[in-house]
Amino acid sequence: MTQIGIGILGGGYMGKAHAVAMAAVGAVFETTLRPRLEMVCASSPDSAERYRRAYGFARATDNWRALVEDDAVEAIIIATPQETHRQIAEAAFALGKPVFCEKPLGASLEDSAAMVSAAEASGVTNMVGFNYIRTPASQYARALIAAGEIGDITWFRGEHTEDFYADPNAPASWRTSGMANGTMGDLAPHMVNAALALLGPIARVMAEVETVHSDRPGGRVTNDDHAQMMCRFENGAMGQMYFSRIATGRKMGYAYEITGTKGAIRFDQEDQNALWLYRMDDPEAERGFRKILTGPAHPDYEPFCQGPGHGTGYQDQIIIEARDFLRAIETGADVWPTFRDGHEVNRVIAAGLASTDSQSWKDINDF
Repeated sequence: MTQIGIGILGGGYMGKAHAVAMAAVGAVFETTLRPRLEMVCASSPDSAERYRRAYGFARATDNWRALVEDDAVEAIIIATPQETHRQIAEAAFALGKPVFCEKPLGASLEDSAAMVSAAEASGVTNMVGFNYIRTPASQYARALIAAGEIGDITWFRGEHTEDFYADPNAPASWRTSGMANGTMGDLAPHMVNAALALLGPIARVMAEVETVHSDRPGGRVTNDDHAQMMCRFENGAMGQMYFSRIATGRKMGYAYEITGTKGAIRFDQEDQNALWLYRMDDPEAERGFRKILTGPAHPDYEPFCQGPGHGTGYQDQIIIEARDFLRAIETGADVWPTFRDGHEVNRVIAAGLASTDSQSWKDINDF
């Protein structure tokens, strides 16, 4: 086993998740590379020191360049606001250091294109953080589709719906300012990534984006509350997606339904340890959706628990990502999703926003 020094930029919600994952991944998956929590960076010396003590890092700083340039930091995790992603990633790649960046990749299509160029020019490991598609249930869904178990795919419906801004009296915050922090910038990339992972490339889209609560206590809202998108996949399948932060009653509505010529699949992240499968070749008297509880027979489940139906959780998805990142560093082989995959998501989002302005279909290849 070989130690590798990890530097994490950002110690909040996702920074904590990645610190916990890196501390646990070696025990869960018995990885050859064993992370050492070397340095954490936050916006102030006090918060950085607080995160250092809480998460078990050796050192702390409020200077991102100091972390990136430190010789003991051998791999970088970016869990900071989108507008900071590009400069941090470019600096790390210039030093030949692997980078894991939380989604969405950068604050604009220009940012993500530049980050892809820097990543591929450096030749070092790069990954984007799309954790939800890594549940054992969704990994199994991908395997079923790839094996042709539900036939040729004809239709896809996906949503990423939450209700953290359903209350019109909830105060304005950083989330209500700038399109990168709106629903299309924050929530939509997860379900677009799922659509690409499950069905393949999207050819064209048409979308509508709307701000429902334009004024909140403390300020005016400058980004979107919800959006709907029609799409046509390159394989010919039709699709529809809906994204919302005002979907009253929905807490983690990352859900999809996929129809094929031989069967269908349903999944909802609020019940993340179950997959619903329908097979046309079942006896007619028994034909219907069956609930499959995930267990050791499904991808990446057994390292966490040997009991079927006991379930995995949100943090486990981040640990799976950590395993994939370490494996990519160790082998030098790309592990999905790379920065280029993250940029593909951004292309779909950009096309959707352009479609909203023109009220017309947009080809992804134009972005």
